[in-house]
Amino acid sequence: MADEPDQERLDALAKRIAAAKEAAEGPRRSHQKEDYSQAQLAWRMVVELVAGLAIGFGIGYGLDTLLGTMPVFLVLFIFAGFAAGVKTMLRSAREVQERTVAAAAKREED
Repeated sequence: MADEPDQERLDALAKRIAAAKEAAEGPRRSHQKEDYSQAQLAWRMVVELVAGLAIGFGIGYGLDTLLGTMPVFLVLFIFAGFAAGVKTMLRSAREVQERTVAAAAKREED
């Protein structure tokens, strides 16, 4: 029965194919890491900026309607909210940069 496949040769071929596929794919990385991904960081910064603007708008509009001076406090607090949002964004960027530097230093130690 020369037509029957040799099971040992088939197993060895299957192992070689699996090893070649694994080598072609490279090391698998998880999609979720402990630190923020770039998209999560970008959304966090956008939300911080918009929240600063919204809070500034709300405070300015509330003071203007309360005091009867319609555009004055609205404009001032929108600018103040923008400045606070940018400051918060910069603080978040600095925090992420410090984490990245610390992780790089830790990898160099190992």
